[in-house]
Amino acid sequence: MAWIVVFGFPVRPDGRPTPTLARRIAAAVVAARRHPEARLLVSGGPSRRGPAEAEAMRAALLRRGVAPGRIVADPEARDTMDTVRAAARLTHRGARVLAVSSRYHVPRCVALLRLAGLRARGFGATPSRREPLAGRLYWPLREPAALLWDAAIAAWLRLRERGATGGSFGDRTGWNGG
Repeated sequence: MAWIVVFGFPVRPDGRPTPTLARRIAAAVVAARRHPEARLLVSGGPSRRGPAEAEAMRAALLRRGVAPGRIVADPEARDTMDTVRAAARLTHRGARVLAVSSRYHVPRCVALLRLAGLRARGFGATPSRREPLAGRLYWPLREPAALLWDAAIAAWLRLRERGATGGSFGDRTGWNGG
């Protein structure tokens, strides 16, 4: 495994991980121990409520013994697709990556990483039984629509990469106005 890609989730206003992000970090620690040669990409920018998710994840991974040289933080990512694009920029086509996220989110992450030309597998964080029913229903029900939306964007980016406009999948120009 060349890379472990850890997808973000909003942090609390004081910068501490939310329970969902804490579960993703715990899964990333397990993955890092199983793949000691892999580098970790932690991705997620600041939200309306708090600082950058990537920085909170990086700090938590360091506290849990992951070597600083293994961690690359992307505090600019605004969403799942931005994280996929960061992974595409850092790696090479065909690189082996392990997507770490919440269990409901992993299939979309893996699909998008594969569309980006990476050999992706997934590792889902254990869900919490304490999460309110609304959250346990909302996130999994949201994923099919989000996958369709992101897959359409990924397909367009792949077409661009093949020379239609000279851009590449990992290039942020033209994405969300950026």
